[in-house]
Amino acid sequence: MSHKDPPRSREKHRHADDHHHEGSALSEMDLRVRALESLLTEKGYIDPKALDILIETYEHRVGPHNGARVVAKAWSDPAYRQWLMDDATAAIASLGYAGRQGEHMVALENTPAVHNMVVCTLCSCYPWPVLGLPPVWYKSAPYRSRAVIDPRGVLKEFGFELPPEVEFRVWDSTAEVRYLVVPMRPPGTDGMSEEALAALVTRDSMIGTGLPLAPGGSDQELA
Repeated sequence: MSHKDPPRSREKHRHADDHHHEGSALSEMDLRVRALESLLTEKGYIDPKALDILIETYEHRVGPHNGARVVAKAWSDPAYRQWLMDDATAAIASLGYAGRQGEHMVALENTPAVHNMVVCTLCSCYPWPVLGLPPVWYKSAPYRSRAVIDPRGVLKEFGFELPPEVEFRVWDSTAEVRYLVVPMRPPGTDGMSEEALAALVTRDSMIGTGLPLAPGGSDQELA
C-alpha cells in the first residue's frame, strides 16, 4: 500500500551505521528476544549453533549484497530493469535470490520526481533473501510510526534532504508483499561494470532512507 505526503532475533550483531533514534524500547525488545531464545534453547526447540549459522549467512553472505547486485543489473541492463519493474519476484529469483520472506517482491524505482521509502508499520516484514538481516532501527517503533507521518523529517535525521517538489511515496510491507527500492544511478558511473556498480548500492538506499555512494565511495551530495 502506498501513501503520499503526508500518508504516513536476535540482535547478536549491530551494524555500525544503525541510527540513534532506536531508544530504550529496542533495549527492552532485545532483552525479550534473548529471554525467548534462552527458553526455546532450554526446551530443545532451537539449536544455538544452527541459529548462529543462520545469522552469519544472512548478515554476511546475503545482505545487502544480493539486493545490490539486483540494482546494479537493473542500472546496466534495460531489459532486466523492465522485467524487475513488471515481475520483481521472478526477476530477482533469476539471479538466484529467492526463499522465505522474499516470495512476493515489488520493485519501486526512484526518479527525480518521486522518492520511495519502505516501512513495516505492524512489525518488521523485510526481504531477507535480498537485503539480509533488517537493521535495528527498521524494527523500532519510532521509525515505524514516523516514516508514515513525517517521511521528510525521518530522512533528514538519516542525513539528507530532497527538494520540496519531490513526491514522497511510503510503502507498507506486509507478510504478503515486500519491497525493494531501486535508487537512482549516481552520476559519473557510465562504463562501470555491474560489480563496481553494486559496490555503490547501500542497504539504506534500497529501503529509501539513504542514497547510493558516489564513485570513489563517498556519500552523494544533493544539489
